[in-house]
Amino acid sequence: MGHHSFKGHHSVFDRFASATTRIAGSPWAFSFALLVVLAWAAIGPLAGFSEVWQLVINTGTTIVTFLMVFLIQRSQNKDSLAVHMKLDELIASSRLASNRMLAIEKLDEEDLENLRRFYERLARLAEKEADLDETHSLDEATRVHARKSRLRARRHAPPPDTTH
Repeated sequence: MGHHSFKGHHSVFDRFASATTRIAGSPWAFSFALLVVLAWAAIGPLAGFSEVWQLVINTGTTIVTFLMVFLIQRSQNKDSLAVHMKLDELIASSRLASNRMLAIEKLDEEDLENLRRFYERLARLAEKEADLDETHSLDEATRVHARKSRLRARRHAPPPDTTH
């Protein structure tokens, strides 16, 4: 695999989005937001609980929420992509892992549900076999289970008829 060089700098928007989401998730940001709401509530009686008083908090929170949705989504998309690539690297580098799992996030919901059921069956098989230390890739698990099923079928098959 070739060596990749990265430019090492991020766009102004990337830096802004990362810093904003990091700050927004801090206890200080929550404390500040709580103080704003408490100050707004305290001003309520002085403002006679007017429509303007209500409009201030409604407009302010709506604008902040609207903008934060995009910043948070940008950060989540970037983080999600990085996690997918890290997992893809682990899958690709493991000789036991199924390469079919590399693009699993592109499956539709029905396919993901079928795959989840497969892993549930695999977990039940592992419990029955009391071999929780052994791990299998998707492909290996299918082959191992098929081989075990054939062996079981042979064990339970009636003996061949040798009387002619």
